[in-house]
Amino acid sequence: MAKLSTQFMGMELKNPVLAAPGPWTGTAEGLQAAIDAGAGAVMISGSKHAPVVLTHTTCGRVVDLGITDANNMGAAMTPAAFDTLAAHFRDLGRGFADYDLVVTGDLGRLGRELLIELLREKKIDVDEGKLFDCGCEIFSERQDVHSGGSGCGCAASMLCAHLLPELAAGRLKRVLFMATGALLSPTSSMQGESVPGIAHAVAMEHRKEKGA
Repeated sequence: MAKLSTQFMGMELKNPVLAAPGPWTGTAEGLQAAIDAGAGAVMISGSKHAPVVLTHTTCGRVVDLGITDANNMGAAMTPAAFDTLAAHFRDLGRGFADYDLVVTGDLGRLGRELLIELLREKKIDVDEGKLFDCGCEIFSERQDVHSGGSGCGCAASMLCAHLLPELAAGRLKRVLFMATGALLSPTSSMQGESVPGIAHAVAMEHRKEKGA
C-alpha cells in the first residue's frame, strides 16, 4: 500500500485529506466523525466573523485560440481571462468601478496589454490603475524572466502575502481575484499542439467585525 503521510504546517499527517471548517465540523461529534471517516486533519475556524469573505465566484471555460508557442503564456491565457472577466461583469452588472483591484495571476506585461485591448474592443471600460497582474508585481522589467514565472505561484504568493492582509485590514474593500492557467504538457508542446487557457474568478470583500 502506498504511503500517504505528509507534512502540513509542520505537522505530520497520516494523509493529505483535510476536512474544511463548516457546520459539520463545528461540534466535538462532528470533529470525531471526520477523523473516523479517514481525514488526515480537520480545519476549524478561529472566528465566526472572518474579516474577509468570498461573495461571488465565476467559473471559467477552456478557451483555445490556437496559440502554439509554449513560451508565450500571456497570449495563451489572456483570451480565457477576458472571457471570465467579461462574464463576471455581465452576470453581476459590475465593472472596474465596483472593485479596488481586478487581479490576474501571471499574464505578464504582454498578456496584460492584450487583456486591455480585448476589453476595449468589447466596449468594456478599463481602469488600468486597478488592473493588477501578480507576475508583473513580483518581477521587475529589469529581470530577464521573459514570459514571467509560475502563474499559480505568483497568484498564491501575492494573495497570501499582500492581498488578503490588505483586505483583512480594510485597506482594500473589494477585490476580484482571477487565477489564470494554461493547459499544456511537454509532450503537447513538442507535438506543436495549441495551448488552451482557463481562468476562474472570485470576488472577495472586507467585512467589519460586529460591533466595530
